[in-house]
Parts: sequence; structure tokens; C-alpha cells
Amino acid sequence: MGKIAFIFPGQGSQIVGMGQSLANEYDQAKAIYDRADERLNFPLSEIIFNGPQEKLTLTENAQPSLLTTSIAILEVFKEHGIKPDYTAGHSLGEYSALVAAGAISFEDAVYAVRKRGEYMEEAVPAGVGTMAAVLGMEETELKEVTDEVTEKGNVVQLANLNCPGQIVISGSKQGVVAAADLAKEKGAKRVIPLDVSGPFHSILMKPAAEKFSAILDEITIKNAEVPVIANVTANEIIENVEIKEKLIEQLYSPVRWSESVETMLAKGVDTFIEIGPGKVLSGLVKKVNRRVNTYAISDSETLTEAINILKGDA
Repeated sequence: MGKIAFIFPGQGSQIVGMGQSLANEYDQAKAIYDRADERLNFPLSEIIFNGPQEKLTLTENAQPSLLTTSIAILEVFKEHGIKPDYTAGHSLGEYSALVAAGAISFEDAVYAVRKRGEYMEEAVPAGVGTMAAVLGMEETELKEVTDEVTEKGNVVQLANLNCPGQIVISGSKQGVVAAADLAKEKGAKRVIPLDVSGPFHSILMKPAAEKFSAILDEITIKNAEVPVIANVTANEIIENVEIKEKLIEQLYSPVRWSESVETMLAKGVDTFIEIGPGKVLSGLVKKVNRRVNTYAISDSETLTEAINILKGDA
């Protein structure tokens, strides 16, 4: 068997009730939700388990909720002795990856991402910025489109390089709309506006990054015990100083997910285990290389299924 990577989803995968079956069944999962409530000093688990969805989807709630759920699932999964050779996460998921790699404690991470969500919300007033997914266009061509629109005064840039033929753009509302029209003119298959509250991973997030830097100074970041593939560079990071730098840059830089998967493949990873709600990342991994093994673990059933296969009992 080749190497194993644990991968963690980002914002957009949140769903009311996520992780609840595991919290009911396993003390170590419930303990994570309790620790989140205690560290944040408010009942986050109430919102996760009972909603409403609108409240859960608010960036400052969605981010700690997803991290908490991913780590609750990880705690149960870890009991089975399967260890990663690498970890990675999509945007917010990078924090779950860092917790899994022993670089940041769960308490520090849940506090940090709550603040990250607040600062991202504050950075750009609601309705001013947005994001859209562009399908069927190459990175270089799309970058020419976004550069052209930005030069005319409406900021827009590449934000998530998810998999071949799927790139998310981010920026001011006018910039994203103009780039979407131009991309379609130049041969993009489809452009899908995303239901997000701001222009994440764009230069408009610079003010959030500056404020967030102070939060990262408050928490302890250690060297990672297993290499983490960073969103910003798609290369492995281990050193705590570099981890901090990359977390700040990540707020206004593209998420190089497709390249991150390529990096892990080149390092011998053939099994990707997605830990958290949904299976978005498993789908993206398959679009990069459909021969690899992917498992998406989000509840007791998917957990048992994956364990049986991975341990050869199936």
C-alpha cells in the first residue's frame, strides 16, 4: 500500500446535524464539541446540531463548526490506528489539517478560526464582494481575463484552483460579473455564482489578514509532526514560523488545491481520506487522478465502512 493523506473540507460543506450521530455514540467525539463550546464561551454545538442553516452558514459560525466536526470525526477515526503520511485541507480545512498534524491544539484552532471568520466578514461589507466558479477554462487563460478586468479598476482574481477545468474567481461584485462575462466570451463552458458572503482568497482580504496576524501571535504553533501541504504553495510545511506565514498569506492568496493533490501523488500518496462533512474533496481528488483510493468519512456508517476496507476486513 502507498502513502495515506488525511484531507479536510472547507467552508460550504456545513450542514445542520453534522457529526451528531458520532457525538451521540462516542465520548471522544462529544468531548470535542464540549471543548469548542467551552473555548468559545458560547454553545456552538447547539447551532451545529440544531441550526438553523442560515445561522450555521454565517462565516464566523461555519468556520469553527466545520473544524470542530472534522476533529470530532478524526478523534474517533484515530482510535483505529491509521496514521497519515501527509495532511492537507481546503482553505479553512488547512486548520483541521494542522490540528491533525499536531501543529496547533484544537482549542487554539477553534478560537483562531472563529476570529478568522469574524475578520473575513468585517473586511468587506456584505454585498460588495463575491465569488464564482468558472468551468472549462485553463488557468493561464482565466488569469488573463481576471488581470484585464482588474486593470480596468474592478478587482478580481483566481481564488481556488480546485481541479482541472474548475477554478473559482473572487473579488468585487462588478469585477466577478465582468470577468464571468469575458470568460464566457472567451470559451468558458459555464460560470456559476457562489453563495458566499465575501470575496475570500482575494486581495480584498488583506485587511483581515493584518488583523488576523495578531490572533496567530496569541496562540501556540508548533512544528508539524507530519508534513502539511500548504494551500498557498502546494508544498509541504513543517516549521512553525512558516506555518504562521502561510496561514496569513492564505487569506488573500489562491488555494492551490489541484497542485496540492499533484504534490501528494508525486510523494507516493495513493489513498486520500476525507474527514468531515460531505465529499467535495474526494470528488476533486478523483478529477485530478481517478485511479487513487478516496474515502469520505462523515458519520458512523462511512467510518465503519472505511475502517473495514482499510484494515482489510471487507
